[in-house]
Amino acid sequence: MNVRDEHSVSLWMDQVPAIAAPRLAGDERAEVIVVGSGIAGLSTAYELARQGKSVIVIDRGGIGSGMTARTTAHLASELDDYYHKLIEVHGEEQARRFHESQVAAINRIEAICRDEAIECDFKRLDGYYITSEEGGVELLEREIQACRKLGVDVEWVDRAPVPGLDTGRALRFPNQGRFHPTKYLAGLARAIERLGGRFFADTAYTDHREENGGVVIETEGGASLTGSAAVFATNSPVNDKLALHTKEMPMRTYVVAARVPKGSAPDALVWDTLEAYHYVRIQEASEAEDWLIVGGEDHRSGEQTDMDARLGALAEWTRRRYPDFGTVEHSWSGQVLETIDFMPFSGRNPGNANIYVHTGDSGQGITNGVAGALTIAPLILGEDSRFAGVLEPSRKTPEPPALKEFVEGVAGAVRNLAEHLTPGEIGSADELAPGEGGIMRDGLSKVAVYKDPDGRVIRRSAVCTHVGCVVHWNPFEKCWDCPCHGSQFAPGGEVLNGPALAPLAEA
Repeated sequence: MNVRDEHSVSLWMDQVPAIAAPRLAGDERAEVIVVGSGIAGLSTAYELARQGKSVIVIDRGGIGSGMTARTTAHLASELDDYYHKLIEVHGEEQARRFHESQVAAINRIEAICRDEAIECDFKRLDGYYITSEEGGVELLEREIQACRKLGVDVEWVDRAPVPGLDTGRALRFPNQGRFHPTKYLAGLARAIERLGGRFFADTAYTDHREENGGVVIETEGGASLTGSAAVFATNSPVNDKLALHTKEMPMRTYVVAARVPKGSAPDALVWDTLEAYHYVRIQEASEAEDWLIVGGEDHRSGEQTDMDARLGALAEWTRRRYPDFGTVEHSWSGQVLETIDFMPFSGRNPGNANIYVHTGDSGQGITNGVAGALTIAPLILGEDSRFAGVLEPSRKTPEPPALKEFVEGVAGAVRNLAEHLTPGEIGSADELAPGEGGIMRDGLSKVAVYKDPDGRVIRRSAVCTHVGCVVHWNPFEKCWDCPCHGSQFAPGGEVLNGPALAPLAEA
């Protein structure tokens, strides 16, 4: 199981069949073992296979059906956390190199689509930063000044192409892009197989060890994989307890999609300056219609239950700006990991010789995932890695006040530990409607109680198996979320998303 087994189904998941792959049935060997089959994992596998490396990719669920299938797939070299903030934390040279990594990622996707004949609706287009209802012109002024220092291609325009609203002055970033993410992943998988790569689905990682100059990966079914190197590309890293989890924070984000008449909404990427910001794109639906896809309304994972209100607010925000936005046909959510210093972690895992990791994609999972592949693959091949110094997982943590916003978010994890001592949300399972869950106290323990649609009650420990935080019920995705590091569990306790490896214990 993985996040494909959550309740909502994205537009991308609904349109592309799953990539067929067997479950790992016995011990196997390859030069590189990749754990995770999203954009980062498959991109890394592809780059290595092209260079003649034998590669095996495993995933706890279906291939290509993880968080990448829940993105909106903006291909943007702008930084959603703003380049002027990145300069404050890391200086101009590091910020410039990070921007180069994003440009390189978009260029690489375009080249692969051409070389491998992947039909995934790739298109170059403009991106626009607009102000929010609360303002933001001063913020955009600071951003364009920072971008000009870095050599980012950007200019002021009098108005962004938003049909229902005079946006006023906005920033235009040319040569951005968009594509269909699951079509792209399917094309990558076909290319990897053609190059000799192998896939195993429904094969959950459980442990690893470095020995004899290589890596052994243990899986849930008891079979093991042996390679010279291993890459963990699992959104939230499953291979350690603390090294990187203390530097990133899980956030839940929401998306709505509805049809609009062809041409009624200009084909452009749009972001506003609100915190949390909104983001807009188009996807072809038919000769007469397009999908208008809008995301936003983010919150710390596991800390809110008002998903219906958030999705409603997202649709309302859209209709004020895009009057032809029709009936919402797809609503879904995804999880992003915000890092302490606005950049992902890609490279050799701290403390290891032959284990590599990619995590911390924030709101730019596609470009960051590909940039991670362009960083990790050369390291494994023993070549110069252009972006390794910027995305290094063991890089120094910034000092306050840069830490301020992150510390405020992490405070939620600290508060969660106190929940072991607080009363439960419900007194008994009788208070639950069919299809709902809640936390109940049972003596010294907290119990995650779920009542299935037939009225059968399932009880599991409410303690996340990663580091012991208390899980919360997610009424939209019908799963248990851990607010501390983003683990998710099915109603019956099975792991949907790491870093947890083991299911919720029996109550």
